[in-house]
Amino acid sequence: MQAWTQAGKNGQHLRPRTDIEISQAAELRPIIELGQDRLGIPSMHLSPYGQTKAKISLDYLAGLHDRPDGKLILVTAITPTPAGEGKTTTTIGLSDALNHIGKKALVCIREPSLGPCFGQKGGATGGGYAQVAPMEDINLHFTGDFHAIGAANNLLAALIDNHVHWGNELEIDTRRVSWRRALDMNDRALRDIVQSLGGAGNGFPREDGFDITVASEVMAIFCLASDLADLQRRLGNIIVAQTKGKDRRYVRAAELNAAGAMTALLKDALAPNLVQTLENNPAIVHGGPFANIAHGCNSVIASRAALKLADYVVTEAGFGADLGAEKFLDIKCRKAGIAPDCAVIVATIRALKMHGGVARENLTAENLAALEAGFANLDRHIGNMKKFGLPVVVAVNRFSTDSEAEIALLRDLTALQGVECILCDHWGSGGAGATDLAEAVVRLIETEKARFAPLYPDELPLADKIRTIAQEIYGAADIAIEEAARKKLAEYERQGFGTLPVCIAKTQYSFTTDPTRKGAPSGHTITVRDVRLSAGAEFVVAICGDILTMPGLPRIPAANGISVDSAGKISGLF
Repeated sequence: MQAWTQAGKNGQHLRPRTDIEISQAAELRPIIELGQDRLGIPSMHLSPYGQTKAKISLDYLAGLHDRPDGKLILVTAITPTPAGEGKTTTTIGLSDALNHIGKKALVCIREPSLGPCFGQKGGATGGGYAQVAPMEDINLHFTGDFHAIGAANNLLAALIDNHVHWGNELEIDTRRVSWRRALDMNDRALRDIVQSLGGAGNGFPREDGFDITVASEVMAIFCLASDLADLQRRLGNIIVAQTKGKDRRYVRAAELNAAGAMTALLKDALAPNLVQTLENNPAIVHGGPFANIAHGCNSVIASRAALKLADYVVTEAGFGADLGAEKFLDIKCRKAGIAPDCAVIVATIRALKMHGGVARENLTAENLAALEAGFANLDRHIGNMKKFGLPVVVAVNRFSTDSEAEIALLRDLTALQGVECILCDHWGSGGAGATDLAEAVVRLIETEKARFAPLYPDELPLADKIRTIAQEIYGAADIAIEEAARKKLAEYERQGFGTLPVCIAKTQYSFTTDPTRKGAPSGHTITVRDVRLSAGAEFVVAICGDILTMPGLPRIPAANGISVDSAGKISGLF
């Protein structure tokens, strides 16, 4: 039985401290010492960024090839709601709990983007007593990886315009330049711009725009590359434009001699980052594409490294199991040759009641009917993970307002699906609050063998791949592909890209393209309004509904509450 109390660690449930207060009070070990003691990494293969962050040498990781892989645990969640689910918190808490019960475990997650940090969602380092640290560093500049990715993206943009300015030998049609600039910030003013104004010396004016860095193809390539050589190959394959004339030939980054310089900018960033949890357990934090507009997983290099360094690796996929987990399984696992041993689906009773129709202000009241109605959302996610051949356990983040009757009902409902439901309090009690979950995960892995298989075969036509995901994962009746998008899919297949996986870009808040439709709607139509070829990342993006690749800030951004005192101590970051 797990050792947590109703009050939580230091009375966290009675007098909650903020995430940043808890993180700043933590006693962290020197990262070189921790890497040596816990993972056996020699100091010469750790490049420190201060006392509590380091990069692990790619040469050292290449030498681990013959080691057996550990067990891979995928943490995903129900469809997100404003009530909160705590997926990253659970990912970190489960890793701490596995270490707590004597297992050699390592958590492996994405780096946060500055957009959500200063926008509405906040940071992505966990919460309460289940965090990776140093929280402020990781949420802000960290080791500079995202800056390097943005610089590589914008170098390519500059080389395109420079090539056009100096004669345009490749005959690039400036009306058909598809490569956009990137910035790791929410800024709606940059979605669509006109560039090169101010005279002939500034180049040829054309329409352009910015994507947030985590939506850039460079970020996706960075997270899917297996090594430096593969990174450079993929960067060279990026399609940036089409040529003039009837043939409209694709122009690749390699033709602009861009891949080498872009790789040079990314060389140091490609090494995974080693940090620690609040309980001084090792953690790898590396890469960070969004899951609603990209594939939503940490880097392949980090995942492979973790599997060689630990017996149990806990990782997560962005947002709910319909978006992040599907892409983790159909894109990352397919390309990287890795497979999870089980899936943990995170839920809260509050969020399930919201899916059952309860307004946010009424979530604290017991409501068994709404909980049972909202269970349909969790039920579909359980079924979806089973379609991939994964054993499933449900982790329920405890809230003090959860009634005993609600907890019992949820356990009964999941039991009917042959799935164990575990109540957790890692937010309030750290690893000790999730030992029941850790023991359930170990038991599940030991007794039920995963039979992982992607949802669709490579040879299925692109439109049918989109349809398969829509029907099997989203519960849709069919898809509707707009004519321009249909023509692009046919062209991609004619050009030899038909065997690539598809990456669905849609709202994370619903199985439909309408973010207000909660629960588990079915029989709807998923409209594909555009498609984009990510030839370097090696997938095709299907843009469904109204989804933006450059978010905007909310009316009251989180940035407004952040400050720094005279001693340099940050407050307000969450």
